[in-house]
Amino acid sequence: MTEDKHSNIRRHHDREDLAGEHVFGDLGQLILIIIFLTAWIIDSFFVHYSTFIAKSIPLFVRIPAAALILLISGYIAKAGLKIVFGEVREVPVVIREGVFAVVRHPVYLGAILLYLGLIALTFSLISAVIWVFIIAFYHFIAGKEEKLLLEKFGKEYETYIRDVPMWLPRIIRKKG
Repeated sequence: MTEDKHSNIRRHHDREDLAGEHVFGDLGQLILIIIFLTAWIIDSFFVHYSTFIAKSIPLFVRIPAAALILLISGYIAKAGLKIVFGEVREVPVVIREGVFAVVRHPVYLGAILLYLGLIALTFSLISAVIWVFIIAFYHFIAGKEEKLLLEKFGKEYETYIRDVPMWLPRIIRKKG
């Protein structure tokens, strides 16, 4: 890759082929991960205030379950980021390939699953409550970003919304 292409990929806010992000998306995600990790670490490893459920689920169950969720999370997020930021498109299009053919917001879904994987390790109920707020935040910013995408792509994005679910992949695909 040339240096010019690297700089274009890094400066995604300046790219014409992308519709944009919610203005508080990055900052909100940073604040929420700090809150979550602080609460999760303190509750899970020090005070054990809300981790009583973990006592009834053995580590040999929790660790593989959490690892599987974390692996899926990483795959989904990495695949989505690679598709969006891996190349600059000369002509902007609605991305419908790879993980974007399964859900409309795979990067956010990957982040949501990352939190779930950590919760599965220790079953911190305090962290689970924070996770609900995190899901609400991602749903909010995804909705705002979808409005930008509708403005940019119109009918093409409306069709994408009809064809591809926002968060949970369909078990049975629609025909046609």
